[in-house]
Amino acid sequence: MRDVEILEIKLIVKLIRSIMKVYQTNEIKNISILGSSGSGKTTLAEAMLYEGGVIKRRGSVDAGNTVCDFFPVEKEYGYSVFSTVFSVEWNDLKLNFIDCPGSDDFIGGAVSALNVTDTALMVLNAQYGVEVGTINQFRYTEDFHKPVIFVVNQLDHEKADYDNTVAQLKDTYGSKIVQIQYPLVCGPSFNAVVDVLKMKLYQWKPEGGVPDVLDIPAEEMGKAMELHKALVEAAAEHDDVLLEKFFEEGSLTEDEMRAGIRAGLVTRGMFPVFCVSSGKDMCVRRTLEFLGNVVPCTDKMPRLVTVDGVEVDPDPEGPTSLFFFKTTLEPHIGQVSYFKVLSGKVKEGDDLINADRSSKERISQLFSVDGQIRHQVPEMVAGDIGATVKLKDVRRGNTLNEKGCDFRFDFIKYPEPKYRRAIKPVNESEAEKLSEVLTRMHEEDPTWLVEQSKELKQTIVSGQGEFHLRTLKWRIENNDKIEITYSEPKIPYRETITKAARADYRHKKQSGGAGQFGEVHLIIEPYYEGMPMPDTYRFGGQEFKVNARDTQTYDLDWGGKLVFVNSIVGGAIDARFLPAILKGIMARMEQGPLTGSYARDVRIIVYDGKMHPVDSNEISFMLAGRNAFSHAFKEAGPKILEPVYDVTVSVPADYLGDVMSDLQGRRALIMGMSSEKGYEKLQAKVPLKEMGNYSTTLSSLTGGRASFTMKFASYELVPADVQEKLLKEYEASQEDD
Repeated sequence: MRDVEILEIKLIVKLIRSIMKVYQTNEIKNISILGSSGSGKTTLAEAMLYEGGVIKRRGSVDAGNTVCDFFPVEKEYGYSVFSTVFSVEWNDLKLNFIDCPGSDDFIGGAVSALNVTDTALMVLNAQYGVEVGTINQFRYTEDFHKPVIFVVNQLDHEKADYDNTVAQLKDTYGSKIVQIQYPLVCGPSFNAVVDVLKMKLYQWKPEGGVPDVLDIPAEEMGKAMELHKALVEAAAEHDDVLLEKFFEEGSLTEDEMRAGIRAGLVTRGMFPVFCVSSGKDMCVRRTLEFLGNVVPCTDKMPRLVTVDGVEVDPDPEGPTSLFFFKTTLEPHIGQVSYFKVLSGKVKEGDDLINADRSSKERISQLFSVDGQIRHQVPEMVAGDIGATVKLKDVRRGNTLNEKGCDFRFDFIKYPEPKYRRAIKPVNESEAEKLSEVLTRMHEEDPTWLVEQSKELKQTIVSGQGEFHLRTLKWRIENNDKIEITYSEPKIPYRETITKAARADYRHKKQSGGAGQFGEVHLIIEPYYEGMPMPDTYRFGGQEFKVNARDTQTYDLDWGGKLVFVNSIVGGAIDARFLPAILKGIMARMEQGPLTGSYARDVRIIVYDGKMHPVDSNEISFMLAGRNAFSHAFKEAGPKILEPVYDVTVSVPADYLGDVMSDLQGRRALIMGMSSEKGYEKLQAKVPLKEMGNYSTTLSSLTGGRASFTMKFASYELVPADVQEKLLKEYEASQEDD
C-alpha cells in the first residue's frame, strides 16, 4: 500500500473519530464572544475556526463568506444580526463559542449567550478602546457574574493604540485589569507580542498563524518582568495556598499561575488582557491555548436554578434536561433549535417531555454546530451546546426532560424595548400572513416584540433601535416577500378627572308594546388608593347624602382602578339592574369622552334613580348608566394622562450638554446625574410621545457613542397646551369619520 493511501486512511479515521467523539462535562468550555460593532468579533471567530482546523480557508466580512455571518441580512448590512454557535477542538477539549452581535440593537443575542456560557471574551477595537457598547455588554457580565477576558484586536490598524486602550480599561475597571501580553509595536508593522505568562516573545511572519517563540529582547526585559510580577501577584491573591507560597518564595510556576488566574476569573477578581490581530491571524492560536488551559470548564461554574429553586448539577449521570435558548428558521431545513444540556445525556432517538407545554418530543438528530454547518453526533452530555431540527412544539425558553424529571428553567430576561413603530402590510390581504411572520421573528429574536393593540387599532412592533426594526423590515420584504410600511404609533393616552361631579340621565323609549325605561343618578370623583369615602357631597348649593351599601373595586386591564359604590336607598333601582349600570359605565370608560382613550382612577357612587314596573330592563339601565357617566365626566375637570418613561442615558462627558439640551426639548424632567466608568449617567422622566425618534437622534448627537434604556414609569397629566392640541386632533378625526 502506498504511503499516500496510508495517509489518506489515517486522515479518514481521524475525521471519523473526531465526528463521533462524545466530549465529557470536564472537557467542555462555553465562551461568549462580545464587543462593540466593528471590534472584529466575527473575524476573530473565523481565525479561531481556521486555527482549530474546522475550516481550511478564512472568509471575510467584506466578502460575505464567513462562517458566523451567514444570513442574507447579515451579508447585506455587513453586521452580525444573530448570535452564532461554533466550536473548536483544542488539546482534546471542546471549546463552544457563541459569537454575539456588537450593536446595542441586537443585544438579545448577547443576553441569551451569556446565560448559557461560562466565560465572556470581550473584544476591543485598538483604535477606539473602551466604547459604550463595551460598557453595556460588560454590565450584563456583571449581572450574570461571568468571568471576562479582554482581547485588544486590530493592533495592525494604523490608528491602533494599545497603551491608551489599557489605560482606559484600568480607568474603567480598576486594578482587576491584568496584562498577559503587550505588543512591541502597533500599526501596520505589528507582528510580535511579549507574553508575560510564558515570558516569551511571539513573532509572526506576514501570513500569521504559527508564531516563532523567541526569548524576550534585553531592552524589553525590564517592562516584561514588571508586568510578570504584577501577574504573579494577581494570580496569588485568589488562592490562599498560592499566596502563602508567593510570600515564601516570591514566585510561582507557570501551572500555579494558571490555577491562580482561573480562580481569579471565576470570582471576577481579575480580567486578563490579550493582544490579537484577527485579520492577520496573529496571536489567535495563543489565545485559544490560554482558553484551553485556563478558562474553567462548565462543571466548575455556579449551578443553574430551576423555577422551583432547585439547584441543578451538570452531572452526566443525572436526569436528562435540555434548555432551548435560541431558534432560527433556515432555508430547506425549517426550524433549527439550539440547546444546552443542563443535566444528564441526550442521544438520538430519545423521547423527552416539554416541561413548559406538556408535549412529547423525539430528538431525531443531534448536531454540533459551526454556523450553518452541522456535524451529526450520537450523544451530548451535560454542559455541551448543540442543535436539533424538526421538533414539533418547542419554543425558545422551553425545557425538555426525560420522563420523571420536572426541571423547568426561566433564567433569560431581555431588556425593555426602546423603539416602536406601527406596522401594516401594503396589501391588506397579507395581514394574516404578516402576523404569522412576526410571531416567527419574535421566536428568532425575542427583543422584537409584537402587540396587537385593540386600544390603538394598530399592530405595534418594538425593538432596541431604528436599525433593529429596519432589519426586521428587510427580512420581511426580502425573505417573506411581504411589502410593509412603518408609521409613528399612536400614544396610549388615558383620561381621568380632577374633581367630583354629579349627573343623572333618563333613558326612555316607547314604540308600541313594552318600552324601555331606566333613570340613573350618580356622582363621580377622582380615586386614589386608600381614599376615604365621604358621606356628603355638595353641588350647586345642594347637599347629597350617600350611604355606601356595597363597594366593588376593579383593577382595569389598562391600568388604574374603577370603584363602583351602591348607595341606593328605598329600592329606587332594583339590585338586579346594577350590573347593567356598571356595564354601561365600563363601556364608556373603554372609550373616554375626551379623546376616545381609556379612562381610569374613578370612583362612581350610584345613589338614586327610577324604574318602571314593565318597561325597565337591563339595556335601559346600561344606556342610562353610560350616558349619566359621560355627562358627569365632562363636568369633573377631565384631564388627559400620558405614559411617562424612566430614561437612563450613558454618554461621554463631551456630549453631555447636547444630550441634556435635547432631552429638555422633549419635555424631560431631569432626575439626576452620576459618573460611571468614564461615562456620564443621565436619568430623566420623558413622555413616550417625545421618544419616537430618540435612538436615531442620540446616535447622531454622539456619533453612536451613547446608549440609553427606557422603562415605563407612570401616567402623568399632560400640559394644558398639549391637551388642547389633542382635543382638537380628536375632534377633527371624528369629523373625518
